[in-house]
Amino acid sequence: MNLLEIAGVVTGLLYLWFEYRASIWLWPVSVVMPALYLFVYYESGFYADMAINGYYLIASAYGWISWSRRRNDARPLPISRTPRRLLLPLGLVTALCFAATAVLLVRYTDSTVPYGDSFTTALSVAALWMLSRKYAEQWLVWIVVDAVSAGLYFYKGLYPTGGLYLLYAIVAVAGYFKWLKLIRQDEQTPLPDA
Repeated sequence: MNLLEIAGVVTGLLYLWFEYRASIWLWPVSVVMPALYLFVYYESGFYADMAINGYYLIASAYGWISWSRRRNDARPLPISRTPRRLLLPLGLVTALCFAATAVLLVRYTDSTVPYGDSFTTALSVAALWMLSRKYAEQWLVWIVVDAVSAGLYFYKGLYPTGGLYLLYAIVAVAGYFKWLKLIRQDEQTPLPDA
C-alpha cells in the first residue's frame, strides 16, 4: 500500500463529505486530492486518470468561483436540475472526450485498461462541470464513474482506492436524493426583500 494512496483516500473521504453536504469547502479539498493522485495514477498506469487531475485542478478553481458568486437576489448559486437543452451538447462533448482519450491511450501508452480509463475520464469531465454548476444529476454520472472506477482499481490492485470508489458510488445515490430535497427546500424559501 502506498502512503500517497492512503492520503488520497482520506482526502477523498473529506471531499465526499463536503460534496454531500453541498459545502463550498469541497473545492479546496478537490485541489489537494488530485495533486496526490497524480503520482498514484502514474505509478499504476492510469494515464488518463492522471491527466484528468490537471482538469480537476482547473475545474476546482472554476467551481469555487462559481459557487462563491452571488445571484442578483444576493443568494448563492442554487442547486438545480440539469437543463434539457444541455443534455445533447454535454453528451457530445463526453463522447468526443472518450474517443480522443481512447485513441491517445491505445496508440501512445502501455495502458492495460485504455477503454475503461477513457470512459471514466470522459464521464468525469462532464460530471465535474455539472457539479460546478450545482446540477443534481451530476450525482447520477458519478454513480457510473465510481462503480466502473472501483472495478478498474480493484483489477489493478489499488484496493484502498477501489474501496473508496465503491463508497463514492453508494454515497452518490444518497447525494442525489439529498440534493433533490435541497432543491425542493430552496423552491419553498421566500426571496429576501429588495
